[in-house]
Amino acid sequence: MQPIRLLCHNIRSLWNVGSLFRTCDAFAVEKLYLTGYTGHPPRKEITKTALGAEEFVSWEHRKDPIPLLQQLKEDGWQIVALELLPNATPLTKFQPQKKTCLIIGHELDGVPENILSLCNATVKIPMLGKKESLNVAVATGIALYALRNFSY
Repeated sequence: MQPIRLLCHNIRSLWNVGSLFRTCDAFAVEKLYLTGYTGHPPRKEITKTALGAEEFVSWEHRKDPIPLLQQLKEDGWQIVALELLPNATPLTKFQPQKKTCLIIGHELDGVPENILSLCNATVKIPMLGKKESLNVAVATGIALYALRNFSY
């Protein structure tokens, strides 16, 4: 199975973080990185939505994601941001490499430019409705499903 890691940067909602733990479990994410001011266990809000997944999903917290991303790139990981940018590749057309680290960002502000500059690719979920975005945990689930779909 293709190794996938997830980096969550500056996620405000602890309930979203808990949901991300469950999503990582569902899609066999190798490691979850919680960076910036993203909350991390132990927190009751995370536990409430993670339903115990925080106990067995491998994770770590790092304030600064830049050195981590640089190391991942050196180790051969493809760094991919999920972001609604005009030049982003639709998930349905994206071909992940063998080792992929997906990055998600702040619920309103997205992935900061200093992180985007380290990415090998940017992907997006095409929006068909009037709203221009999804909840960060929902979008992550869709993206991980799409990435995993290539390795089933």
